[in-house]
Amino acid sequence: MDARNLISTDEFCNNHLVEISFISSLQEYGLIEVITIKEATFIDESQLNRLEKFLRLYYDLEINIQGIEAITHLLNRVNSMQDEITVLKNKLGLYEDN
Repeated sequence: MDARNLISTDEFCNNHLVEISFISSLQEYGLIEVITIKEATFIDESQLNRLEKFLRLYYDLEINIQGIEAITHLLNRVNSMQDEITVLKNKLGLYEDN
């Protein structure tokens, strides 16, 4: 993992005016992964969009961490089912063309 792709959790929280406990809670529920290097915590750049989405859900829509976890689980299931539907449509298309 390249250190240039890491964002300090302190810096993120300062820039977004949120408490570090928000990041810790998301990590406890397995919603994001935090990397610890020499007692400093970082977030991989690839998780930034996801983290900002959680931030909007929590602060703008006032959805608690458990609700965010449930929403994330349901969205993952919907995406999985959409992928499965696409595969099934493609298979069906093979039979319809014959």
